[in-house]
Amino acid sequence: MGLGSFIKKQFIDVLQWNEEVDGVLAWRYPMQDQEIQNGGVLVVRESQMAVFVNEGQIADVFGPGTHKLTTQTLPVLTNLKNWDKLFDSPFKSDVYYFSTRVQTGRKWGTQQPITIRDKDFDMVRVRAFGMYSYRVADPRLFFKEISGTRETYTRDEVEDQLRGILTATMASSLGSAQVPFLDMAANQALMAQQVKGDLSAAFGRYGIGLDEFNVASVSLPEELQAALDERISAGMKGGMSADKMAGFTKYQVASAIPLAAQNEGGMAGIGVGLGAGVQLGQVMGQALGATLAPQAAPAAAAPAEDSIEARLEKLKGLLDKGLITATDYDSTKAELLKKLLG
Repeated sequence: MGLGSFIKKQFIDVLQWNEEVDGVLAWRYPMQDQEIQNGGVLVVRESQMAVFVNEGQIADVFGPGTHKLTTQTLPVLTNLKNWDKLFDSPFKSDVYYFSTRVQTGRKWGTQQPITIRDKDFDMVRVRAFGMYSYRVADPRLFFKEISGTRETYTRDEVEDQLRGILTATMASSLGSAQVPFLDMAANQALMAQQVKGDLSAAFGRYGIGLDEFNVASVSLPEELQAALDERISAGMKGGMSADKMAGFTKYQVASAIPLAAQNEGGMAGIGVGLGAGVQLGQVMGQALGATLAPQAAPAAAAPAEDSIEARLEKLKGLLDKGLITATDYDSTKAELLKKLLG
């Protein structure tokens, strides 16, 4: 390189990032045809960190402050280049700035219902929505795993990846939770706490720190929501027993009996209502655990005793048919007449 070209060559004395555009998490300082003057100044503001990358390897990471760039303040970079301690010439390296500000008010939601296993309902399909906030906590890890060598990396780009992580982690943490889903759904702070712990670990693998996470609403399939409403109503009416599910069954049966009795349609309708009532009564008996002892059938009424005149006529018929002798006829006839006359 000639003397004139060397003089014309542009050197960088001060490196800084003013964050003129909101929503940018990583920004590469423009280095084309520029070299950093040995002894130049690197300005890293609060809520920022800077990473030096040399030939694809992270050389140094700088936190907030004003840093004078020399071969002594860049020990890793110096070692990579094998520079002599008295080296005074400019050097060139990629410099990436990272915004470590908390990204607040970020919305999340499950685009499709997620299926989780629950101890009360076995399988539950649920959709949930809420808000969260995060920040770049480890620029070195964030650079390696997420942003890479792009000129800029925005908040929208990283959140496309975070949504998938969030949905998968939420399904896993809720599915493995020992707390019943109904308890967590009734206390959304409890649900958020359950998910946040696992989500923090998942985000941390990419250099992202989860600051806040909350659940604003939880929606269930219509049929499950209807069953839940009935169960809540049963509890309000005092129908819940120590065995919650048995109590719920009792309430359903008890609620169904008056509905059957309201069937209009004259005598036929009454008959249907009574039949339904009998069947529902049997179901309720089973739900209550009642054991009905078998009742003995009522004894058949004894036939009314024939009159003496009728018995005499039957007796004469037996004699005419030869079924009894005349002696039998006479003795029996005498006894009957005695009763009649006596």
